[in-house]
Amino acid sequence: MQKFIQKIKEYVKENYKFLLFLVVLYLVLTFPLPYYIYTGGGIMPVDKKIEFSSSYQEKGSFNLAYVSEWRGTITTMLLSKVFKNWEVVPKEEYTLSEDDSEEDIFFRNKVSLDEANQIAIQLAYQKAGKSYKIKKRNFYVLYVENQEKTPLKVGDNILKVEGKTIENVEEYKEAVKKMEVGEKLTLLIERKGKEKEVQVEVFLENNEKITGISVTEIDEYQTNPKISLHFSPAEGGPSGGLMTTLAIYNRLTKKDITKGLTIVGTGTIDKEGHVGAIGGVLYKLQGAVKAKADVFIAPAGENYEECKKAIKENHYAIKLISASTFDEVLKKLDQLEKKS
Repeated sequence: MQKFIQKIKEYVKENYKFLLFLVVLYLVLTFPLPYYIYTGGGIMPVDKKIEFSSSYQEKGSFNLAYVSEWRGTITTMLLSKVFKNWEVVPKEEYTLSEDDSEEDIFFRNKVSLDEANQIAIQLAYQKAGKSYKIKKRNFYVLYVENQEKTPLKVGDNILKVEGKTIENVEEYKEAVKKMEVGEKLTLLIERKGKEKEVQVEVFLENNEKITGISVTEIDEYQTNPKISLHFSPAEGGPSGGLMTTLAIYNRLTKKDITKGLTIVGTGTIDKEGHVGAIGGVLYKLQGAVKAKADVFIAPAGENYEECKKAIKENHYAIKLISASTFDEVLKKLDQLEKKS
């Protein structure tokens, strides 16, 4: 062991300049820049994210399409010049203010995924005629416009306002309106698993009484049959809402609407079943084609037209479906032929 250590010392002594150069080069190439890099990812079966107490099985699959994301560094920025399908996006496009941290951005992505998943559960159970009810309602702070004027932080869950439980975000706004400018609103919040009481000052902006925060409302549901969704902490965003809804609905109904096909898609979903557009749709289409999927579902409008053009120009062997509503997608899937 002593001989081995001695050899290492001698090697370092003889090559310290080269080793120092490697360390400096590594630090330079990995130095974080205020950008994010986006490029085509792959597909992920939604069924692997869903666990039921009892359900029907499917022969095909509904799949989420995802976009690969990296933090901008000198290395990734240089590579983006070589790989033309890499998109460079300034960090400020994803922050409300300079006070936003990466932790805040991560939390917002997670919350948007949680919201999309709970809407998917509610809508799928409703369409399938299955039992569901709200078991908990959360009010998360998504943005803080002026940290100096409030003790609230991104991620706080508002439990009570002036000692009372609120039913929706509008009730919070009404409580603020009843206060005088300069007065403080008493909130009971949950932060990182612990309850805490805070005082929030009411101030005036554009002739409106506010507390300088943006709040989102997310319901959690109790269902029959029971369902659990298992997404990793690294996953986030609302763009998988439509596909998650389809996957849940399919497992709740006897008729297998996949027809044995590998179906990939993207699009947000609201409680009424309207499908919304997303970003990076071409990257997701590329992932679906690479995985040799049979069908790609894209939100109607610009997303659909982009995909239609790309399929024609690149001669992709994949069927494209436009989606305006959940019910519309069900009808179009019903018209597909079973995979032989």
